[in-house]
Amino acid sequence: MTRIIARALMVVALAVAGWVGPATAQAPIESELALITPVSKFIHDAALKAFAEYAKEKWNVTVKVSAIPAGTPLAYGRITEWKGKPDVDIFWGGESALFEKLAEQKLLQKVEISKEAWDSIPAAIGKPKPIPLKDKDGYWVGTALEPYGLVYHPKRIQRLGIPEPKEWEDLLQPKLKGEVAQCAPTRSSSSNATYEVILSMHGEEKGWDWLRRLAGNTGLFTARSRDVPTVVAKGEFAAGFAVPSYMAFEEKLAGFDIKFVAPKNAFVTPEPMAILAGARNPKAARAFIEFLLTERGQKVFMERGLFPITPRYKVQGAPGSTAELAVQFTGGVRSYFDQEVSNVYDEGIAAKRSDALKTKFRSDIEAKWDELKKK
Repeated sequence: MTRIIARALMVVALAVAGWVGPATAQAPIESELALITPVSKFIHDAALKAFAEYAKEKWNVTVKVSAIPAGTPLAYGRITEWKGKPDVDIFWGGESALFEKLAEQKLLQKVEISKEAWDSIPAAIGKPKPIPLKDKDGYWVGTALEPYGLVYHPKRIQRLGIPEPKEWEDLLQPKLKGEVAQCAPTRSSSSNATYEVILSMHGEEKGWDWLRRLAGNTGLFTARSRDVPTVVAKGEFAAGFAVPSYMAFEEKLAGFDIKFVAPKNAFVTPEPMAILAGARNPKAARAFIEFLLTERGQKVFMERGLFPITPRYKVQGAPGSTAELAVQFTGGVRSYFDQEVSNVYDEGIAAKRSDALKTKFRSDIEAKWDELKKK
């Protein structure tokens, strides 16, 4: 009788173990991943697709991926409104100063990727002001390097009878009156960073005078920074501030006559990425970041006009490939670690001045734009 009871208890125990086991066993990553980003669809779609394929190969997990496209200031605003209960897992792209502000508000969680992946990225690049490529406290990490610079339409420039622009000062050329397109720093972190570069180069007083003169030459303030290269590529405007991966390189691939140049002191963004506090899929988010730092992940960027975040890799491709076209489009650069990067952008000052810069833009430029154009 005792044996029968013992066997019965064992059967019950095994049944319970069999029922509990699968329920508590966890997959290596979650089956969803969502992000909010100013990075163009051209880039983020390719990165998410490549990761989904990788996850299927490595873990046999089918990951449903999605992205909310949003300019950096808008994305930042949404994240603060979510108050730690975000609709997405990752924030990607823009000025690292905004990531620092989110970390201060406890709206980011630590990245916590593998030591090998973290150590593959140098701490900073550029002189005299080093550009951080990852957060010293571990709340964000760079994914790719990309210059903020100028785009221009060569034939329209030629028709105006002026040399092709190479430096910031060239935008103040009198013959460019009404020919410049830009996006307001209130709508674009790349424009905000470029305004910071101008203020750092000239100082507050002379810097704002420079920006007011630029506004006098500006014929259009676009809704998004990615619209600037589009209107220039179509020949509607001669030049403007732009970022290669925010439509500029896509316009080139589409066959439009458009060129890009990074003037001296042009800010080079590390396209920061962070996992939001309260993210529903933190394991998938970490796996995504680690994947992007592999050679396979970096190739997704290098074939679309961005540069590797690590000295391990260089942009390389077969003749006529998109990688080689990207090198040509961005002035022959294959790696930003092969050259001296001149930088005056100060992350600490930018973070403190961010709100004041936008306020002054509204009062000194936006509100007086019609007046400035008449000068």
